[in-house]
Amino acid sequence: MLDRAVIPGDAMESWKPNIEEGPAPLYERIADAIERDIHESRLAPGARLPAHRDLAHALSIGTGTVTKAYGEAERRGLLSSQVGRGSFVTAPIEAQDRAAAGPVDLAYNFPPVGLTSRYLAEAMGRLWRRQDFTATSRYTAPEGLDSVRSAASRWIRDRHELEVASAGNLIQTNGGQHGLSLLLQTLCRSGDTVLCEAVTFHGLKLVARAANLKLRGIALDSQGLLPEALERAIASTGSKVLYTVPTLQNPTAATMSAARRREVVAIARRYDVLIIEDDAYRAIARGSSRMPPALADLAPERTFYVASISKSISPGLRLAFLLPPDTSWRERILDNIVATGYAPPAQNALIFAQWVEEGTVDALVGNVLQEMQARTAMALRILGDAVSKPGADQTLHVWMPLDSLRAERAYGRALRAGVQITPPDAPMVDHSISGLRICLGSVTDRSALQRALGIVLHALKDEMSGSSAAVV
Repeated sequence: MLDRAVIPGDAMESWKPNIEEGPAPLYERIADAIERDIHESRLAPGARLPAHRDLAHALSIGTGTVTKAYGEAERRGLLSSQVGRGSFVTAPIEAQDRAAAGPVDLAYNFPPVGLTSRYLAEAMGRLWRRQDFTATSRYTAPEGLDSVRSAASRWIRDRHELEVASAGNLIQTNGGQHGLSLLLQTLCRSGDTVLCEAVTFHGLKLVARAANLKLRGIALDSQGLLPEALERAIASTGSKVLYTVPTLQNPTAATMSAARRREVVAIARRYDVLIIEDDAYRAIARGSSRMPPALADLAPERTFYVASISKSISPGLRLAFLLPPDTSWRERILDNIVATGYAPPAQNALIFAQWVEEGTVDALVGNVLQEMQARTAMALRILGDAVSKPGADQTLHVWMPLDSLRAERAYGRALRAGVQITPPDAPMVDHSISGLRICLGSVTDRSALQRALGIVLHALKDEMSGSSAAVV
């Protein structure tokens, strides 16, 4: 067994990486080992790594492999090379930013960015070789490049299990929120009411406010929207648009059952309500098991499907796809794209297309699923019954149901202790449901997440013990 103690300063001659098995090339796995040892404080900033030939000899591998590994680590910002002196450990940029930023971030909902960074740099280096790269220097069609939409249709059919998806009817957007904005702009007029879960995606609230739309919250349980509550809301408001996140609902992480989805579709048909299905988390929830059918497959004639890759691959690409029910709706959405931005950005979308075409996307999503399964298990182990059981074995967020006053107090206690979680009022549409959303992906490493979750648990316990005192 290798000695895993912290190795500081220049005393690096004895250091050997703990190389994990996996499909990635050996040099990448060595760079991964360097990154782990830095993040887990086994390699101190300023430490000098062994010379290339010395580490190659210790590992019984070629010197060229070590050279590539050190080069990869330097590209990630982990090492700096000095001619004649060697390679030295630097604090990762993300760790530096985190230290300077203050509180540990459990407020923003995206997968760990370090899982895609090396793939992203490699893809950008080869992007210019693509035959369709020159098209990115011109205005593209408002629905996006054919090659991008072809890749997206493969992705959605495979990872989202959506049978009705085809390249010809997909529309590329600048992220899921842009897609949502386009849909509300197309489907609603100023002053209209949009139905949604009682706690919902904060981006919907922002878009509705900008478009002067009203939101009406609908109660939900662990199976999703309550059909009787939905029917009452339709009758009382006359609304013709329902927005829902049926899979790993944001923020409650509930997944709507197949039976509940059929009930929602039946009600929508009965009252001629259009459905906006935000399925941003479906690829995360699916893992290796089959999910309930998408609403777009159950009711393709009235469902506008939104598939974002921000939650399953990379938020920085700002890429999502819309699937409207028919050609007439498609043309109206394209008119609004031309009016507001003319065409979606193409170069980032080509990176996604390249990943799909080469099969790299499978490794990317596999890494995210594996990491989030471990993080979800950690959150459930630490927080226990304080959080609701999520609708999948892996999720980017968990939900801690609390009344609004206790949620505000626990939020404040956690923030004062150095952990930022989602503000309680951010997802709230009405006061029938309240609690705290805790995001699991925005922290770089698991050890930091474990410490942060412990702080959240203590904040909750402090709130419960502090609120039990009698008020006279």
